Amino acid sequence: MHNLSKHIKELISISDEHLDEILGKFNEKVFQKREHILQQDAKVDEVYFIMSGCVRTYVYDLNGEEHNITFSMENWWFGDLQSFIKRNTGVYNIQALEETKVLSINNDNWNLLLQEVPAFVNYTRILFRNTMFTQENRILQNLSYTAAERYDFFLKKYPNLSQRISQKHIASYLGITPEFLSMIRRNKKD
Repeated sequence: MHNLSKHIKELISISDEHLDEILGKFNEKVFQKREHILQQDAKVDEVYFIMSGCVRTYVYDLNGEEHNITFSMENWWFGDLQSFIKRNTGVYNIQALEETKVLSINNDNWNLLLQEVPAFVNYTRILFRNTMFTQENRILQNLSYTAAERYDFFLKKYPNLSQRISQKHIASYLGITPEFLSMIRRNKKD
């Protein structure tokens, strides 16, 4: 729980009592490499905070091709947030790319914290704001940046991730083929 406690304290001021109340609503889980944490059309009842490991969130297009939407790693939140809040079935697939240890919280406990701990409301407001900024930046990059520029931004945002996951997953995230990513990487070395 230390990572989550530290993360909360970095974003908001909170009493030890309220922090303990928040942490008490989480459960620890471990997902093995390649294990699916969530699959499209499944019931979404949890969101997760990563203690260690890495996951990818992805969708299938009409041709059955996978498209990585985001990667999440240590000290990041992940989940199908819209489906979680609306209590719908999921629209995303989420898979562990490494053995991944998480803290999970279910919808009932999340809503209980929102009602009982004002500091949690402030914390989630900041999380949602940061998520919105991240999504807006991703849309801007996809519309305005070249593939090479998107790759450079990826390397800055995820400095160690390229050594942890396959180039196929990175290429999917960038919206290019693995072969084109190899060409970009070769040109960077020249």
